[in-house]
Amino acid sequence: MQQDLQNKKGLVQSVFNQVYDQYDLMNDLMSLGIHRMWKKNLISMMNPSINQKLIDVACGTGDIAKIYLKCVGKEAEIACVDPNNGMINIAKKKLPNYKNLKWYISSAESLPVSSNIFDFYTISFGLRNTKNIKKSLKEAYRVLKPGGRFLCLEFSKIQNANLNNLYKKYTRLIPEIGKIVVGKKEPYQYLIKSIENFVNQHELIELMHESKFVKCDYTNLSGGIVSIHSGWKI
Repeated sequence: MQQDLQNKKGLVQSVFNQVYDQYDLMNDLMSLGIHRMWKKNLISMMNPSINQKLIDVACGTGDIAKIYLKCVGKEAEIACVDPNNGMINIAKKKLPNYKNLKWYISSAESLPVSSNIFDFYTISFGLRNTKNIKKSLKEAYRVLKPGGRFLCLEFSKIQNANLNNLYKKYTRLIPEIGKIVVGKKEPYQYLIKSIENFVNQHELIELMHESKFVKCDYTNLSGGIVSIHSGWKI
């Protein structure tokens, strides 16, 4: 399943090349800091234990890896994957004291790791930016061990009409905030379009089933502004 907006040549890479150095600040401003709670909810839902291996795809500046390490201890093995070199460099600076992290510059559609080796696969606010959702999900399934778990934190569809109207009014301001903080509003216009065009909760469940995941479900957070999708490989 190709995504038309993301398949425009060089668009997504250009977007993140423009914003990576202010990425954390803008996330805090746009979500009023709530993105940190969403990510902690993801790790809490995962409930990992020591010696379980994680691959975090579209790792950005390393937030998920940082929370995971705090949860299970600094010896945990994590593969951090992102297509943007600037993001990876910032993540490395945030997590300089961990020798057990491996860094890969790669897309979600073609992961440079072996099959059947990870206990958990996470992707946070990244599936929406892939060129092909089905290929990304198939790669997630490939790299997980039998019994491994897929977890996706992503912007979703709000079911309450009043909240949805309020949220849409707020999102119209985001490009202007981006212009003030980053100096450009175009990357944040892309952000809003990508959220609007992304599949809804039930459609993503169907795509997960097509990719052989079982026991698939989702949990809405903040009224459905985001959701966490979960599925298992058997």
